[in-house]
Amino acid sequence: MMTYHKPVLLDEAMEGLMIRPSGVYVDVTFGGGGHSRAILDQLDTNGKLYGFDQDVDAQANALEDIRFDLIPANFSFLKQYLKFKGVTQVHGILADFGVSSHQFDSDARGFSTRFDGPLDMRMNIGQEVSAASVVNTYSESQLGSIFRTYGEIRNAHRIASAIVKQRQEQSFHTTKQLRDLVAELVPERFLNKNLAQVFQAIRIEVNQELEVLKQFLEQSAEVLIPGGRLVCISYHSLEDRLVKRFIREGRFEGTAVVDFYGNKECPFKKVGGLVVPNKAEIAVNNRARSAKMRIAEKQ
Repeated sequence: MMTYHKPVLLDEAMEGLMIRPSGVYVDVTFGGGGHSRAILDQLDTNGKLYGFDQDVDAQANALEDIRFDLIPANFSFLKQYLKFKGVTQVHGILADFGVSSHQFDSDARGFSTRFDGPLDMRMNIGQEVSAASVVNTYSESQLGSIFRTYGEIRNAHRIASAIVKQRQEQSFHTTKQLRDLVAELVPERFLNKNLAQVFQAIRIEVNQELEVLKQFLEQSAEVLIPGGRLVCISYHSLEDRLVKRFIREGRFEGTAVVDFYGNKECPFKKVGGLVVPNKAEIAVNNRARSAKMRIAEKQ
């Protein structure tokens, strides 16, 4: 098995799911299987767990357990694949968004600013669009929009303009080329932050992460039974805002639909408040430092 991150907010996530021993559960971000193992530990022989992961590296970690079924697909296909498996409703869904430590630590995947690797960033290596195709083919205005929207970068236009200018002489193929360009544009004290923002923005675009997240949230509302739990762990504000708004309003823009009596027509009600890791967890798992967990119950 390849090395994966320690599962973030593990105890809090299990508590949030309120696991029924004979229930049906879904871990839509299987990764190294840490959360899935904890769920299986609480299921009896009648319980069932479905995992989703489109990453072939993660698929190699599939658990040898008759109660477990790993689906090699993106979680935006949640409803479709569950239906294919004969499942229409489940008792709980866990989602731990973001890039795994394994993906960040692999120079061959191009996710990390620390290594020189191919400009890739695909969660699903079978798809055509990669970071290189975004950087080398998107217009200056498209790149600027991505950097502003997905990276929340102040000098987005300047970086986009420099990319377009440089690629006229030489195409971008490696993460080092992109790092070197950004290093010329920002003060050294801001470099690490700006690099992280640029890489995040491109990664979100390559994998259409926010659109996928929206599709997942809408489908989770359809497949959870009344009283079923949704637990979402986000790592940046763009994801967390979407999760928070959908739980609160049942939609991603505007306010909730209300009935004749002024009651919100939302599929979920929130359970508790925002959950974040304690200092002890962050001390042993640095990846947890930016994690935010929200819990909702299907109404």
